[in-house]
Amino acid sequence: MGKKGERGAKDKTAALEEEARLAAKRAEHGEEEYQCTGILEQDFTELCTRAGFQEVPKVVVRPHPHALAVTGWKIEEKMLAVLAKCLPALAHLQGIHLWKVGLTDHTFLSLLAILPTCTTLRTLALEGNPLPERSFYKLLIAEESPTSPAEGQPTVPSTPLSLAHISLRNNDIDDEAALLIGQALSSLKSANKNLVSINLSYNHITDVGAGYIADGLRLNRSLLSLSLAHNQIGDKGALKLAEVLAPFALTHTEVVERRRLLLEKEAQDRCRMPQRVLEVKSDRPASHVSSTAIDKLQPPKTGKGTNKKKEQAKKEEKGQASGGGGLIQAASTAAQTKKEEAKQAKKAVPAPDQKPVRGKGAKSGSKDKRAQVTEVEVFEPTEIMNPLLEQAEHRDGKVFLPGNRVLIYLNLIRNQITEYGLQAFLEAMQQQSCCLTPGTKGPSGLMRLSLAKNKCPMESKILAQIQELMMLRDPLPKGGAKTAEDEQVPVL
Repeated sequence: MGKKGERGAKDKTAALEEEARLAAKRAEHGEEEYQCTGILEQDFTELCTRAGFQEVPKVVVRPHPHALAVTGWKIEEKMLAVLAKCLPALAHLQGIHLWKVGLTDHTFLSLLAILPTCTTLRTLALEGNPLPERSFYKLLIAEESPTSPAEGQPTVPSTPLSLAHISLRNNDIDDEAALLIGQALSSLKSANKNLVSINLSYNHITDVGAGYIADGLRLNRSLLSLSLAHNQIGDKGALKLAEVLAPFALTHTEVVERRRLLLEKEAQDRCRMPQRVLEVKSDRPASHVSSTAIDKLQPPKTGKGTNKKKEQAKKEEKGQASGGGGLIQAASTAAQTKKEEAKQAKKAVPAPDQKPVRGKGAKSGSKDKRAQVTEVEVFEPTEIMNPLLEQAEHRDGKVFLPGNRVLIYLNLIRNQITEYGLQAFLEAMQQQSCCLTPGTKGPSGLMRLSLAKNKCPMESKILAQIQELMMLRDPLPKGGAKTAEDEQVPVL
């Protein structure tokens, strides 16, 4: 175990011992364990007092949206124990903002274990809290691996996080941390499907780190907003980001995975179709069969009636030839024949009030059949398409995907991009505009691209072309919503 692990284990042990001592003291005085009310100011103050804090730190509750803001005081294990009790009781907690609270890699893992208990939490801002072990990527991982934690480290539950907005400004995030974040956004086998926006501004990301983030955008189809403002990204990083926005060629590994997925999808479709047909046939309603059988049996009934009439006519002729007894017998036979004809007429011609009933029965049979087919299709699980299965174009011996059309906002203010990098973004935006069909549904690509205050003159023709092109794509009116360099949550 390293020195950091030993120090973290000692801090946690000391916090547990202090909590046990206070619990024993409360038990001696007959005090019961505090039950949170869901009112943060009341619960937080009471729990801090019971935990032995001499001075209760100040917390700010923002009503719209309902969020907890903590600024300027250090969060240690004892404070995390307080938060672990009062935060889950907040029924409408949507955001947590922690600015310069002295998080360490150890306390970060403890906080990570608390977050899944806040079921309504959607926004997390950890700003001004650099972590030496670059653990921020764990916020983006959908589910932790089942490996056991190291000794002295808190256990992180396997409950998936459902954070939609993450802000990691001013955290000294470098290229190595960007690599981990890019891999958490998407890889060949998995991708984050919950995150909508991430703010990585005011960090130390260079061209290399921008390339890692771009790799994460290749197969990610949930992220809408990305801020890389105030970093050290130059033309090489700009080329990597622009490449993902336009149609890009798959690597050999991605092509192999695409073929495997296509074969797997084809096999699933082949196995699924016969099963669907069998379910429809086996669940065919009885009313449909009975009505068809009746329709088939009706013509033979009339045929039998005509045959009986012919037989009766022959008997009458024989009766006339044999004398009076034959006439009496013919008369009785005729009477019986009339009765039988009346019965057959009643059976063959239904009463007026029965016609709609049988007609409805036949129609309901066809409706039941259609309803049964619909049920089979509805209960079939819907699959989220893997980006590798998107419609591809084959040219020059390579496979090209359409590019990431889900990302709608990219902020690159105050980097080191020259006109050479701007040209790549101009070409990418032109390709997105050419592929955009008016009136069609689906992702349309970038709607806002912020490139101000880079290493290019303000009178740059390329920059002016980009701004003119983006004005047509931006859904907000001119001057309606200005792009803030210091925004905490990126504008969507």
